[in-house]
Formats: sequence, structure tokens, C-alpha cells
Amino acid sequence: MIINKLGEIMREKGYSNKQVVELTGVSRNTIKGFESNASKRIDYDTLDRLCVGLNLMPGDLLVHIPNKEE
Repeated sequence: MIINKLGEIMREKGYSNKQVVELTGVSRNTIKGFESNASKRIDYDTLDRLCVGLNLMPGDLLVHIPNKEE
């Protein structure tokens, strides 16, 4: 399973949803979905905008958690 750490990163940096929207240009609904790990997919453009706006690498944002069967 792959999860994102946007909510954790936002809490660590003290960013509100509004600040992340302003820094990245990503829609508020997309940010809210990512923050709560409710999103099922991510576009490369969105990933790029999050990385550039928040000064992250994709590996900072996305984490692979192996299934127990793996």
C-alpha cells in the first residue's frame, strides 16, 4: 500500500490547508483528500506542484507500506 504524508508534513511545518493551496496551486479539495489519505490516485502534475511548492521530493511525500503477504 502507498500512503502520503501530506497531513503529517503540514502539521510539522504548521501549514494550514489555505497556505498549502497558496504555495502549490493545488485545489483545496485535493489538499483535503490528500491530508486525510482519502485520495486513491495522484496526477504527476499534482505531485510536482506539491513537491515544488513545499520543497519536497516525491519520496518525502509518498511512503510504501508492505502488505503482510509481501
